[in-house]
Amino acid sequence: MSLKEKIMIKMGLITPFRYKADDVVIARNVSLQGRENMYIGAKTYIGENNVIYAGKAPLTIGRYVMTGPNVTIITGDHRIDLLGEYMRNVTNEMKLENNDQPVVIEDDVWIGAGAIILKGVTIGRGSVISAGAVVRKDVPPYTIFYSHENTRPRFTLQQIEEHERLLQEKYPDDFAG
Repeated sequence: MSLKEKIMIKMGLITPFRYKADDVVIARNVSLQGRENMYIGAKTYIGENNVIYAGKAPLTIGRYVMTGPNVTIITGDHRIDLLGEYMRNVTNEMKLENNDQPVVIEDDVWIGAGAIILKGVTIGRGSVISAGAVVRKDVPPYTIFYSHENTRPRFTLQQIEEHERLLQEKYPDDFAG
């Protein structure tokens, strides 16, 4: 952490991640809100102009994840059912339990440009989310996701086993303990 970052943290201008690997790359113009509820794994790249918001629920981004430009990831939702209150004035304390739900992006996921990941979603290991996709439900591991009605496997089961074996041989430290 640079001296400038340490000073900004002490002044309360920025909040450090709960966990952050040194080899995470965060491109220009990225908005990270709710960093105290965020975990970003090693060797992850966050693309330009991403908006990443962890409300009351946590956001976990695994290792070796890549996001294209203009990706949005949100763990929360607004309450829209309150009579006599402007939606803008609804606070976290006024939210219902289901308004915020965790988002988990497992290791080795690629999220294409302009994709939107909404609350309560787990994106499985090795998956690819196409540009412009809106993800509202879980995506199984090693899936190429275009929409909830249009997905296909990235590899066959035999290829997944071979891929995992080769990764373990090439990067044994990633699979240790």
